[in-house]
Amino acid sequence: MENNQDNRTPGRNGNAGGDNKNNNNQKPQFKWMQWLFFATLIFFVASLFMDPNSKEGRRVQKDLSYTKFQAYIEQGMVSRIVIYDDNTATAWIRPENYTVVFGSAETGENVKGELTALIPSVVVFTEYLQDINTQRKARSETAIDISFKKSKDMWYIIAVNILPWILIFAFFIWMNRGIGNAMNGGIFGVGRAKAQLFDKDKKDKVTFQDVAGLEGAKEEVQEIVAFLKNPEKYTELGGKIPKGALLVGPPGTGKTLLAKAVAGEADVPFFSMSGSDFVEMFVGVGASRVRDLFRQAKEKAPSIIFIDEIDAVGRARGKNVLTGGNDERESTLNQLLTEMDGFGTNSGVIILAATNRADVLDSALLRAGRFDRQIHVELPDLKERKEIFGVHLKPIKTDDTLDINFLAKQTPGFSGADIANVCNEAALIAARNGHTCVGKQDFMDAVDRIIGGLERKTKIMTEDEKRAVACHEAGHATVSWLLQWANPLVKVTIVPRGMALGAAWYLPEERQLVTAEHLLDEMCATLGGRAAEEVFLHQTGTGALNDLEKVNKQAYAMVAYYGMSEQLKNLCYYDSTGQQNYFEKPYSEHTAQVIDDEVRKMIASEMDRAKKILTEHAAEHHALAALLVEREVITSEDVERILGPRPWKSRGDEVMELNETASAQETKTDTPETKEPQNTEA
Repeated sequence: MENNQDNRTPGRNGNAGGDNKNNNNQKPQFKWMQWLFFATLIFFVASLFMDPNSKEGRRVQKDLSYTKFQAYIEQGMVSRIVIYDDNTATAWIRPENYTVVFGSAETGENVKGELTALIPSVVVFTEYLQDINTQRKARSETAIDISFKKSKDMWYIIAVNILPWILIFAFFIWMNRGIGNAMNGGIFGVGRAKAQLFDKDKKDKVTFQDVAGLEGAKEEVQEIVAFLKNPEKYTELGGKIPKGALLVGPPGTGKTLLAKAVAGEADVPFFSMSGSDFVEMFVGVGASRVRDLFRQAKEKAPSIIFIDEIDAVGRARGKNVLTGGNDERESTLNQLLTEMDGFGTNSGVIILAATNRADVLDSALLRAGRFDRQIHVELPDLKERKEIFGVHLKPIKTDDTLDINFLAKQTPGFSGADIANVCNEAALIAARNGHTCVGKQDFMDAVDRIIGGLERKTKIMTEDEKRAVACHEAGHATVSWLLQWANPLVKVTIVPRGMALGAAWYLPEERQLVTAEHLLDEMCATLGGRAAEEVFLHQTGTGALNDLEKVNKQAYAMVAYYGMSEQLKNLCYYDSTGQQNYFEKPYSEHTAQVIDDEVRKMIASEMDRAKKILTEHAAEHHALAALLVEREVITSEDVERILGPRPWKSRGDEVMELNETASAQETKTDTPETKEPQNTEA
């Protein structure tokens, strides 16, 4: 399950009724056969270590013939005798005679020596002992203590001899019934669905008002709730309620949070279950849980079923050739397809699902009649990030000078979960530095920490390495600043972070349409570091690995996918369906050679352009590199002071101005105006 803690107001519990009482989540009740099995097992184990006639201490027993038994008695080695009604007798040896009888030097109070023998009869043996005691009294010796007891406990005999067979027999009966009924919730209830039922009356629940941004997705999800609340409005014209909706989007964008909002808004039962909950080591359990889940939903219809991370069971069938047709996941998917649109009717049951890998789902799962709608939950734009920051900044004690617009501009491509992480990291950094409130610099440090990693202040570089890194990063800064479509620079540092020895932070333009000029300028700016090494240091290092990898992938995408080369113009070899064989290329070997040539030509052209820019502005580059060596960190203000202001306006500022203008127009439209009556006479 993804971490969808984004876009939620403080004080709300993310579980949204997850701790409600639910009969389906209770532990399975044990039947009488199970209780009998466990009771018998406990009694049998206890009986093995229990003897009703045992005393404290360790016993040493020895069975004797009646003649030898009499000899020990007549020799005065016995201190006490117990006679049982089953013609057996037990005698206790005196401690001083223990070694003679048992042949061991082990003595002491905790050692009890016992002699057992069969006697002719209780009466005859009793008379014999009375004669022995008479003789001992005549010699002024201690008489033998004689006592009578019933035979050993019958329960002990049963436990040792009979109960083990009863235990084994009951165990096989229980296992036979349990496995036979596993599909109906048999042994330990493995076939029952582990769905979580959300209570509509829960106080700390999530609603649509708690979800910031995602206006388009919220509108479609709200319509599903409206279907269930007032189905007659949509069915009286002959329409049918959609059966399912699939929430698709990158991780952290709020798919699970939207589902929680549906649970909070809907006045119907809401069953939540993860895709991995259907997967089990037992064969057939996944399909059984699917049937049980839909059975519960039908009993409480109208209701909603939510399956999070459905790609765990909804992957395309037939891709794994090793498991064949007996794959447990495929059986679960087949049952899910049957329940969603089979011979049975699921009137009043709507299925919601969430995934960030819609490309791997089975095509039968996405057809009309099953998941009728695909709701795309994309990364937030500039306006939505501003709203999300407003939500997560409420519980944080911030500085009065903090600008939310600035934070929204500094976090392009961040999801709601990333923004929540930035706010939390900024608060931790401020507390670590002893600040009384969280300021702008704390948020900038938090963004740097998340993007680039933790500063490695203990990493020691030589002066030559430091100058080489400064030259490389100054090359990036110079070229990107002088190109119109390159991303605007924010900060450059030569302090090692993560695996990098230096880094440059840019503010990517959030464009809806990217042209070839944009891509070429970004490629030229990325090659600025390697170009600076070749122009000014007359050598190349391994620090440009990440830059070269990025440029190489981008050039191949422009040539093979976007059709932006001269030789392969308007040709695309990209397969969006994912059905293309990984080991087969959709083009010939000659075309592959042409693609390689075009990529090499494109990268060489942009490399020459970067070298030309650096040669023309060598003095400015040297000033930036020297400032980097001195300060280790420079910002866009320092670059502007050396290279001059950029003549091009940032698109982020344009988008923010458009959003503010649109908001002002909406506010003006919502304000009622006083209109004078018009004269309609001719």
